[in-house]
Amino acid sequence: MTDEFHRIRRLPPYVFAEVNAAKARARAQGEDIIDLGMGNPDSATPPHIVAKLVEAVQDPRTHRYSTSKGIPGLRRALAGYYQRRFNVTLDPEHEVIATLGSKEGLANLAAAITSPGDTILVPNPSYPIHQFGFIIAGAAVRSIPATPDEEMLRALDRAVRHSVPKPTALIVNFPSNPTAYLADLDFYREIVAFARQHEIWILSDLAYAEIYFGDRVPPSILEVPGARDIAVEFTSLSKTYSMPGWRMGFAAGNRRLITALARMKSYLDYGAFTPIQVAAAAALNGPQDCVADMRALYRERRDVLIRGLTAAGWDVPSPDGSMFAWAPIPPRFAHLGSLEFSKQLLARARVAVAPGIGFGEHGDGHVRIALVENTHRLRQALRNIRVFLQADNAGPSEPKLVETVR
Repeated sequence: MTDEFHRIRRLPPYVFAEVNAAKARARAQGEDIIDLGMGNPDSATPPHIVAKLVEAVQDPRTHRYSTSKGIPGLRRALAGYYQRRFNVTLDPEHEVIATLGSKEGLANLAAAITSPGDTILVPNPSYPIHQFGFIIAGAAVRSIPATPDEEMLRALDRAVRHSVPKPTALIVNFPSNPTAYLADLDFYREIVAFARQHEIWILSDLAYAEIYFGDRVPPSILEVPGARDIAVEFTSLSKTYSMPGWRMGFAAGNRRLITALARMKSYLDYGAFTPIQVAAAAALNGPQDCVADMRALYRERRDVLIRGLTAAGWDVPSPDGSMFAWAPIPPRFAHLGSLEFSKQLLARARVAVAPGIGFGEHGDGHVRIALVENTHRLRQALRNIRVFLQADNAGPSEPKLVETVR
């Protein structure tokens, strides 16, 4: 027998596990670690959403199996959101499906539409499930630039001309995790025209649609005429309504892709717990001032973080969207790579960040900093980082830390 199963052999060691193990050990030793690594919202879910959950869970009829594609009221609520926010009309019965978070939906759709050896185009760096959902399904992934510009478009053209077999699907994600890049509707028009010409499916991840800080409001790819011929889009309540643990997401768009995902899910799950779906519908249909408050909160944290890093001598671009800063490793530490630099920040500044290598090889020159602590804790982290950067510590981590994270 081989040491590992076939699909497991295709998955590299999870980079974030090293930092997580070191973080856990440091906390077990009484260290106060400020965790800016995982994109895990720290704010409470708005009270009216929680109240709807409590109301629904008290009805015994909701305790039975639900439906894998989502209750009708929830699918109608998402269609209503798309109509209000993007002026896109969706058929709740055939163009919308509820998922257990967008991550589950992406992975199961990848399994539904992929044949072994298919070529899939994925930005690098990108959220791990974007490539590994397809790798698990047996595909080969071809990396393309993550920037929504001519560089990506040229890479798409090269991929079509030189990939064997020809690419069957493309992933896009704006506002992006981890890079925080935003795309505009003109870029989506070019992507859609290209994909329609070459008969390539598009899977758009729009999980951060409502986290933006300026005049550039993130669009939906479904706003482009003809997009639904080849595109499906994933959204999530996790960040918009501070509901990450509720695991509530959606896919919307092309009927054939939605049908494929629904068929796959019908074999795998009975959908989210019905009271969660009822509460999710209340979130989408109810007052939206909580979304504006959430956006203002992340904007304030972004400003505190970027100003503090600049003052500490770390030049980091200010993100226009998402809940992350994509931070180039300071030149003095660049030779370390993102994993070693992250270990040093953890050991010597007591701040946890996500190493960029975890998002793809082209992310290794960066770390991702999540805006998931209040401003008091952010300022504390910034003081620690400033001391760390001003010290003479650009060499490898001490042997003791390496021992700790093995």
